Amino acid sequence: MDRITVIEGTLGKAFGVLGGYIAASAVLVDFVRSFASDFIFTTALPPAIAAGALTSVTHLKKSAVDRQRHQERAASLKRRRAAAGLPVIPSVSHIVVGDPKLCRQVTDCLLDDYGIYVQPINYPTVPRGTERLRLTPSPLHVDADMDRLIEALKAIWARLNLQPAA
Repeated sequence: MDRITVIEGTLGKAFGVLGGYIAASAVLVDFVRSFASDFIFTTALPPAIAAGALTSVTHLKKSAVDRQRHQERAASLKRRRAAAGLPVIPSVSHIVVGDPKLCRQVTDCLLDDYGIYVQPINYPTVPRGTERLRLTPSPLHVDADMDRLIEALKAIWARLNLQPAA
């Protein structure tokens, strides 16, 4: 266990496409392709998705501007959330937590009442009772976008009688 045998990554979120990859020996890749239930019925990425992934990787290798802006936007949203008394998991990531039991209700309210789509993280991705809201600002979100989200969350928290963060 003193060396890396598999590298796994996603082409979603940071690269703006979908799918993922593993890099390993040909034997290990073939084993995963043959026995991992997620891969058994999967085919190769469509050419347009592969081209999008290649373009994204090429761009991000040449420029750190988007990565830096993304990190700044995530930190800014976290500060705004804290100032509004909304809960968060302490971490260096952009994942912000709502009340686990009401995660779905909050995301439904955001979409139905405010036209804001937030992807909840539900079981089996996380253990039951730890459902979360994934608030992921992009480098293109501006302060007004984040203010609108925070105001919507504050209104939903008040409407659902949720307790502010301690």
